[in-house]
Amino acid sequence: MRINATNNLNFRVLNEQIRNTEDKNVIIDNCLGQRFIGSGMGQRKLTINGTPGNALGAYLNGADIEVNGNAQDATGDTMNNGSIVIHGNCGDATGYGMRGGEIYIKGNVGFRAGIHMKAYQENSPVMVVGGKAGSFLGEYQAGGTIIVLGLNEEEQAPVGAQCCTGMHGGCIFLRCDSLPEDLPAQVVSRKATKYDLEHIDGYLKSFCEHFSVEKEQILEKPFYVLEPNTNNPYRSIYTTYLS
Repeated sequence: MRINATNNLNFRVLNEQIRNTEDKNVIIDNCLGQRFIGSGMGQRKLTINGTPGNALGAYLNGADIEVNGNAQDATGDTMNNGSIVIHGNCGDATGYGMRGGEIYIKGNVGFRAGIHMKAYQENSPVMVVGGKAGSFLGEYQAGGTIIVLGLNEEEQAPVGAQCCTGMHGGCIFLRCDSLPEDLPAQVVSRKATKYDLEHIDGYLKSFCEHFSVEKEQILEKPFYVLEPNTNNPYRSIYTTYLS
């Protein structure tokens, strides 16, 4: 099924057309900011040409979405399973409350990517960013894996200010020569080991396949791992500050 989603097509009408078709493969052309595309969807393949609006793939439950363009805020909001592939940049709060599935972004991602990300039941979410992530990456992260490659950032760590604020689960991999200097006390950092790289190897391979990137190029720089510091949890820090 092919849908021409010009700006005259309301997002509710667009989503009804997707839900009511028996076709498993749906192509959406000329997408111009329609919200909630693929919300709660399972067992479909959506290809979007253009720029989907906020909450693309919210509560996604097994569908695969590929966007040939940029995506706006809250992509993958509370998604449970499936995959989202963005061939451009992504807005703020990408992966908000993400509970499973995988998000791959060729370019940059905005503020608060992975905020409240958590593992849920047998699912453990993964987000791979090819470019740079904005400030507050992994804010209150409680599970899952975030990987930021910084392929367009040669001199600095590929992340904005206040990374990992309130982090209390999961891990973040940063590909860089040196870590940012403003990491909060509730996280610990270390250089990635061979075991760590084996853990993310499949995700790196998927990124390379989606965006035609050579894996050898990615491995030219070291990776650092950020994890919660169990001896200095974030709650005690905020309690001390407020008192």
